[in-house]
Amino acid sequence: MPLRQLLLLPQTRILFQLVLALPFFWLLWALFNDALGANPAEALSRSSGDWTLRALCLTLAVTPLRQLTGMPELIRFRRSLGLATFAYACLHLLCYAWFDQSFDLDGIAKDLLKRPFIWMGMLCFVFMLPLALTSSHAAVRWLGGKRWQQLHRLVYVLPLFALLHFYWMRAGKNNFTEVWFYTVILSGLLVWRLWFGRYQTKTG
Repeated sequence: MPLRQLLLLPQTRILFQLVLALPFFWLLWALFNDALGANPAEALSRSSGDWTLRALCLTLAVTPLRQLTGMPELIRFRRSLGLATFAYACLHLLCYAWFDQSFDLDGIAKDLLKRPFIWMGMLCFVFMLPLALTSSHAAVRWLGGKRWQQLHRLVYVLPLFALLHFYWMRAGKNNFTEVWFYTVILSGLLVWRLWFGRYQTKTG
């Protein structure tokens, strides 16, 4: 079966969603099998944050890949990637609220004022929330295509917030290797999307 027809199969999307869930199932297995090292809470928090960034990179890569390969069918997987990004962000936030703060709202509020990477992470989550809530076809119909597109342009600020969160978090350990790695990838994806979108507008 040709690849483009394979991408259109409902089973392919289901399989893709299962693949996106594999890191979560692995973390769950590792947690209950004592495979997260000496500090499981830190390992869970760090891993969920890493997978949030990876899923965000993949989400932003869908449009460039679709344009480079000439396969518009790839767009069918962008919503799943976006929701996976939000799901791992929720897990990351849950790890912080549970393991770091024991769900103490007063402690979380104080932490927001004290540590820049915490409030930047919260700001990133706040911007992701309306995107996740309006990801369905029903939301597109309710908002109208133009307003939905305007709202979902918020995706362009998410990399900035996510990278600042990551940078300030790593600043305490003076370890920026992964920060620069993700900065290069996300910057390249944003430049591609913004430049190609402007090019299409001029030539359309």
